[in-house]
Amino acid sequence: MPQSDSKPEKGICSSCGLCSIQEWPMHESLQSCVFANGWLGKREKKLFGRERSLSNPEEMRFGISHERFTAQLKNPLPGAQWSGIITEIARRAFESGMVDGVITLHRSTENHFFSKPVLALSPEEIYESRGNKPVLSPVLKSLQTAFRKKLKKILVIGAACHIHTLRDFQERFHYLRDMDIYTAGIPCVDNVQRSRFNWILERISRSPGTARHMEFMQDFRIHIKHSGGSIEKVPFFSLPEELSNPDIFPESCMSCFDYLNSLSDITIGYLAARLLPDQNRQWVIVRTEKGKKLLDLVDDELERHPEHGDWECKKFVQGTAERTIESMKGLKKSYSPDRKIPLWLGQVMSWLLSVNGPQGVGFAHYSVDFHLIRHYYFVKYRYPEQLTLLVPRHVRSILQEYNLPL
Repeated sequence: MPQSDSKPEKGICSSCGLCSIQEWPMHESLQSCVFANGWLGKREKKLFGRERSLSNPEEMRFGISHERFTAQLKNPLPGAQWSGIITEIARRAFESGMVDGVITLHRSTENHFFSKPVLALSPEEIYESRGNKPVLSPVLKSLQTAFRKKLKKILVIGAACHIHTLRDFQERFHYLRDMDIYTAGIPCVDNVQRSRFNWILERISRSPGTARHMEFMQDFRIHIKHSGGSIEKVPFFSLPEELSNPDIFPESCMSCFDYLNSLSDITIGYLAARLLPDQNRQWVIVRTEKGKKLLDLVDDELERHPEHGDWECKKFVQGTAERTIESMKGLKKSYSPDRKIPLWLGQVMSWLLSVNGPQGVGFAHYSVDFHLIRHYYFVKYRYPEQLTLLVPRHVRSILQEYNLPL
């Protein structure tokens, strides 16, 4: 075993887990950090043979893909946050022998929303991984177990920072080169530090102790599913002002430029899916040949639907851009614990936007652009020396569409 390094200054860190592995020197793991190498760019070109087209507005936002559609499992998995497509893909990949283990997350016994990294080696362990854990999570730490067990075929389920770092490390160093690695990506943004999570949840939910799933949804409300089955819907506009403070989010999440996990073999989320009562449609983006193989495992079990919605959302993005940019400057400001807008009025505003605002691919377009704008100016004002490294070229093209200063 190599000698352990003294812990260096890591800078922006998403706690991906790679540099906690003891089978190789920490400084090697740090060389593959996405915050040391930047988002997409050369890594995207290595995977696809090219970078995304700057003349294709959808590809600029959603990344390179073979196929995009919305779907849900015909027989949803009990306890899944949506219908359970990722969990079912992982289970089928393991049972078919496509992979020997699945690197994923289980829930911590400390908190329902907290995570612990795991190498799942049975269908039961894979099933236990279902559901979102909205905190920074060291997914890649379980590579150590897979390496020690000498597994040759694995599936890694992770966020964009995990997948970027994993792909770079596998190519840069020899340790994982004998592994055949499949990747299932989740869209990811606005995770929080564990130390902040309960504080935030208490300010959103009427019953934080019974909350089991939480997500910002296409109707501009945060949906919180409780242990008894009820769903609490809190208008985004009625959140306490203090939750709009960018400093409550990790710097790594505020410096992310791959919301839709564009280097994964297959990305599965919800942004462009139609929001309907009693359905849990998901958005599937197949990116590589390996992604097609993963999809084939469950394709017969999917109820498929085409994407829907109008693409155009410019006025909605522009309506928030100036406020967003101003809030990224890091100026000292006191944030009130009071709601910005009364709940009843927030419900009305959310309903109006869900009817008249961006939907489907338009909602995904809006969400991606909002976060790219927010993160560009976060980095510009907080880490200006990192701007050239971290920001992929398509982000500047998108900013120019809105006539925003670079």
